[in-house]
Amino acid sequence: MFEDPPAPAEVESGTVWTVFGDLMAGLLGLVVLLLLWLVAWQVDLATDLQKERQARTQESDRRARLERALAGPLAEGRIQFVDGRIGISGRVLFDLNSADLKPEGAALLRELAAPLAGYLGGSEELAMVSGFTDDLAIHDDNPRFADNWELSAQRALTVTRALVGAGIGPSQVFAAGFGEHQPVAPNTDEASRALNRRVEIVPVPRRGP
Repeated sequence: MFEDPPAPAEVESGTVWTVFGDLMAGLLGLVVLLLLWLVAWQVDLATDLQKERQARTQESDRRARLERALAGPLAEGRIQFVDGRIGISGRVLFDLNSADLKPEGAALLRELAAPLAGYLGGSEELAMVSGFTDDLAIHDDNPRFADNWELSAQRALTVTRALVGAGIGPSQVFAAGFGEHQPVAPNTDEASRALNRRVEIVPVPRRGP
């Protein structure tokens, strides 16, 4: 005997449930993929954060070692060391309006060269040697420098050459002159102007090829 065909309502109901089941299965698959992506993202984020913390710890350790290596001139007040920045008073290195190293300045740079070379050798950084002046114009009786730009640039270059001569690789250091345009004191008297006459040695990231 032949069975009666299913009623239209039964066919429609079966089709709806089949479509609904397929839709739910698709949504469930999408949710699973989303959860997997979130887990992978969290793992990558945790890995990146861990790497960043390790890099910061290593950088802090390297700076601490450099500071310990510079303990002598730091204790004597011949240099300052703040956030990896080595600051040297201009009067330690040069006479007023001069870019010729004083004997004590040359001796200090030889003392700084070895620990600085060790610091740079373990990083992807260069040492930027920056020269700065006060806001007073160059004396008319000193025709060697047209202005403070030239004086600061020549001082930075003199220090750079001295560091290279003391053992730092030429590719690890470069010079820059800023004249009177980056003061650390207000240039209101001789004491503040003396603070602005300075040379700074600052590690900066090395540019890619």
